Amino acid sequence: MLRLEDLTLFVRAAALNSFSETAREAGLQPAQVSTAIKRLEQTLNTRLFARSTRSLRLTPEGETWLPYAITALQTLEAGFEQIQPAADEVRGVLQIAVPSDLGRNMLLWVFQAFRREHPALHLKILFSDQITDVFKDPVDIAFRYGNNDDASFVALPLAPFNRRVVVAAPSYIARCGEPKTISELAQHDALTYALRGRIYDKWTLSLDGDMHHVAMKSAMVSDDAEVIRRLAIAGEGIAYKSWLDVSEDVNEGRLKIILPQYQGDSVPLNMICPHRKQLSATVRLLHQAVKQHCDVLQSLMPE
Repeated sequence: MLRLEDLTLFVRAAALNSFSETAREAGLQPAQVSTAIKRLEQTLNTRLFARSTRSLRLTPEGETWLPYAITALQTLEAGFEQIQPAADEVRGVLQIAVPSDLGRNMLLWVFQAFRREHPALHLKILFSDQITDVFKDPVDIAFRYGNNDDASFVALPLAPFNRRVVVAAPSYIARCGEPKTISELAQHDALTYALRGRIYDKWTLSLDGDMHHVAMKSAMVSDDAEVIRRLAIAGEGIAYKSWLDVSEDVNEGRLKIILPQYQGDSVPLNMICPHRKQLSATVRLLHQAVKQHCDVLQSLMPE
């Protein structure tokens, strides 16, 4: 008979490609994980992993069976949540990592409203533009821009159609003019973002399927996305920002979209969890609250 613990360890080992990492995550010894996998293979009479001293990979049979194992665990988890008492849904401490700009200007008030609705919950919010390692850092969930190509964690979509837009303050446009073409844009002062020593001064814009990579002149550079937003509002230059970060500024007239006929990079927003065990009722309810707000902002995004 299949053991639930063995099935869970199989799915995590397949995602992490490591028995030792799976053991660390589960608080077990590597030998215990290896024993669980062997027990599962004996039950199925099938070899699930090809092992060597340097690598671990699924066999063809393991790859075939993996989606069925994931579905089984998800079904059991969904059933478990249905029978939990409502009074125990939202309580305890939830540690959250958020990007500086998005966190301060959009998510913070959502967190405040969520906390008032669930007073037994305590929030610990960490603001940083550094990419949080949800396995090593002391967080339960993280909000992250970009496509999810990593199967080792769970990504719940929040704003799958979010894009970057080129923006400038009315004061900057009045002083320096508004660029009407890609070539004109390249001549303007740019407010550029830097992360781990890399300056993001190559902006990608598309029109009717044609991609344009614009090399911008950095008037000011910062490793804090919120600083770039503030400088743009102050009229110091043109910025290339996520729509979610500047939507309120655009709607209230503090910033204006430049070259609106072009589309910027796709930057979907996801909520990241290390594994499905942390998709508690609290996390799901918070995801729902943030997604409702993102849905409204996405509906206002220029096409």
